[in-house]
Amino acid sequence: MEKIILNVDALDFLEKEGFKVLKNRLAKDEEEAAQIASEIGFPVSMKVCSSHVVHKTEVDGVRYPINNTSEVREAFLELKKNFKIFHPEKFLEGIMVQRLGRGIEMIVGVHTDQQFGPVIMFGLGGIFVEAIKDISFRMIPINKKDARDMIEELSAYKILTSPRQRGIDINLIVDFLIKVSQFITLHSEVREMDMNPVFVSAKGLYVCDARITQELMP
Repeated sequence: MEKIILNVDALDFLEKEGFKVLKNRLAKDEEEAAQIASEIGFPVSMKVCSSHVVHKTEVDGVRYPINNTSEVREAFLELKKNFKIFHPEKFLEGIMVQRLGRGIEMIVGVHTDQQFGPVIMFGLGGIFVEAIKDISFRMIPINKKDARDMIEELSAYKILTSPRQRGIDINLIVDFLIKVSQFITLHSEVREMDMNPVFVSAKGLYVCDARITQELMP
């Protein structure tokens, strides 16, 4: 039996394991959303949260950038309305209010192969990941050389090292990949994990969204 962890729960889970995530909280109504946004600090993004929705963009379930409380209230009501149109029979847990991510969008994933065991994937992330498919793979566990090779194999490596991206520390990405590898080694119950997007910039590296599949013990 499997358990899938999404949205705020997935980010909370990762944060407790020592990963840096973008500040976020779940709002149940538009006034609570406005208060949360004010506390987190503008600009923010807003996303529908439901166990029935994995890819939020496919149900028009994301709004950004949002720059003031008036826009927050409007976005909350619009997202709630859209969700009822796409999923009238499903339960909406709330709307996530999250600090807006900055930088290059990357994806980090883990898949458990029946023959080879856990495999880590790294590449260009965001909504274009399926179209571009600029990704690399290694079997877990990986070391620093493996992690750096994964990064350098990408066409996006030229973007990461471009003078326009001044301040991006490749070692930060290396350490993140190592941390994911160590996390999976310690948590064999995690069978799948997708972190997309992961924002990397001169200000650091932060997980924006995640999906985690755990194998439950009988």
